[in-house]
Amino acid sequence: MPENEIINPNADAQESATVAQNAPEASTATPNAPAEQPTDAADSGPAEIPTPVQPSPEEEPSTLSDPPVEEPKAETPHDDFDWSIDKRNVSTYNKEEREKYDSVYDNTFVQINDSEIITGNVVGLTKTDVVINIGFKSDGLISLNEFRDIPTLKVGDDVEVMVVEKEDRAGHLHLSRKSARIFRAWERIVEVHKTGEVITGTVTSKTKGGLIVDVFGMETFLPGSQIDVKPVTDYDQFVGKTMEFKVVKINEAIKNAVVSHKALIESDIEAQRAEIMSKLEKGQVLEGTIKNITDFGAFMDLGGLDGLLYITDISWGRISHPSEVLKLDQRLNVVVLDFDDDKKRISLGLKQLTPHPWDVLPENISEGQVVKGKVVNIEDYGAFLEIMPGVEGLVHVSEITWANTPINAKEFFKLNDEYEAKIVTLDKDSRKMSLSIKQMSDDPWSTIENKFPEGSKHNGLVKNITPYGVFVELEPGIGGMIHISDLSWLKRYNHPADYTKVGEHIDVIIMGIDKDNRKLQLGHKQLEEDPWNSLEDTFSIGSVHEGTVTRKDDKGATVQLPYGLEGFAPARHLVKEDGKAIGPDEHNQFTVIEFDRNEKRIVVSHTRIWEQVQHQEKEVAKKEAKVEADKTQKAVKTIQQKVEKATLGDLSALASIKEKLQQQEEKK
Repeated sequence: MPENEIINPNADAQESATVAQNAPEASTATPNAPAEQPTDAADSGPAEIPTPVQPSPEEEPSTLSDPPVEEPKAETPHDDFDWSIDKRNVSTYNKEEREKYDSVYDNTFVQINDSEIITGNVVGLTKTDVVINIGFKSDGLISLNEFRDIPTLKVGDDVEVMVVEKEDRAGHLHLSRKSARIFRAWERIVEVHKTGEVITGTVTSKTKGGLIVDVFGMETFLPGSQIDVKPVTDYDQFVGKTMEFKVVKINEAIKNAVVSHKALIESDIEAQRAEIMSKLEKGQVLEGTIKNITDFGAFMDLGGLDGLLYITDISWGRISHPSEVLKLDQRLNVVVLDFDDDKKRISLGLKQLTPHPWDVLPENISEGQVVKGKVVNIEDYGAFLEIMPGVEGLVHVSEITWANTPINAKEFFKLNDEYEAKIVTLDKDSRKMSLSIKQMSDDPWSTIENKFPEGSKHNGLVKNITPYGVFVELEPGIGGMIHISDLSWLKRYNHPADYTKVGEHIDVIIMGIDKDNRKLQLGHKQLEEDPWNSLEDTFSIGSVHEGTVTRKDDKGATVQLPYGLEGFAPARHLVKEDGKAIGPDEHNQFTVIEFDRNEKRIVVSHTRIWEQVQHQEKEVAKKEAKVEADKTQKAVKTIQQKVEKATLGDLSALASIKEKLQQQEEKK
């Protein structure tokens, strides 16, 4: 039924009553007027509407006996009927009445909107739900699960709820206490984020990358990196704990908040750090705990303030890594070396708590004494031996061996190897010490000629190879060089490495001794006689030998000859009879065109061989033609002398001889 329409109780009475047109008293009440109700109508319900009394036939006035009266003016039927009332007994109010009654109706209900927070009263409890009255036209039901935080809930308690829907699809009022709590919780979270207030929350569960924390009844996220200042790997230990937090980030769009417990710890640490920094002094000794170890040092917790113990300040001796001396969570005393208030950096020292080893050197460490040390550092110029922690001495490359041959310290020494050495110099003021390994034995060069006289033959070890020679060690501290030209009588080498390698043994002969410069002149080819003296006849100029081209360039080719000799053939002497040149690895005949015993040089030619053959053939042809001509001339002279007169036969013979002579001339 529309709210602007009401039921008129007189409508049915008007339809059922038979009203005479000429009986005005038949209508006893105004059709629109509601029936009068008793004063207790509110208790007894609507009053019964009296049925109009119709006049009996006896009471009707007789028209015959009545005096004649003026007939009334004709009227249309039902002129007195209220046309605003329909057959459904519904009457329509005018605009003012409708607004009046709408106002009265609206004031009987509480005005609420969806998503509004409102206080309701508990009017009933069931096993599963709580009945809430908010003054609306109907009560709302909320699941009892949303009141688990109020175990003492009872009828009559006031609670704050949110109107989810005034009417759902079923027409019910939909309320939620959980939504109201989350709404209020978000308001508080936003407020504490602005003020920086410390709040308390309970860790409810573990999630990916952190923990879920209940704050004011709303779930917030605690990242793993914000749990503690130290890295945390076991998140389960925090589930169920109640802790203090700070809201560090909020997202208004999705109503998400991030909290941090680490921020509280850092603020406490910052206060402690400020207090410690205000009392710091250089040289002050503090107790700390090793919290982290790196390649360059260790970080120490000084009770809210971190300091760096650099690797060089851990020990007076050399260490390759701080873990050799320190361990995590180790407590020890350190001295403050330096600090920076602005950058809040503190440099710490451990070795400074003990005297410098150079200041307390034992008496047995003096010049001329033999000490034992470990190689702790190697440079190009030598190696450092650690005699005792913090005390080192340098073994220069010149003090490694008595030999005068170059020595690479990085090849001779190895880290952590131990050597005995003699202290050559010692300067406590500058804390420097020079050591010598070679002086552990007598100088062999003082009596070098006794063991290694000139002309003596020995076997040595190839220690080094340079472009101009080979350095050979005959015994520790004694060695010399074989020049590249003294490696072989017969073959020339571009580099000594083509003949021998480092680490190989080689036979040598002492060719000279230089005691002042500690040098030996060694030879290798001198172990045999010079074959060039005997090869001069074999490889005489013009002699022909088989040879193979081993190398070739624009100038010519190197030819391997018999007896291990090598010859050189200029480019123009490599041309064959067919006009092509001899190529690498090609075998052919060569003739010697030059032999120099002093320079150990042989020049050969292949072209000269076939050129000589052609020349000889021409010479032979010339000789044969000349002999034939001489014979013909002699025959002619003989005939001329014997014949006095010419005959026809003689003429024919002469003509024949003349023809032969002409032919010979033509050939020439």
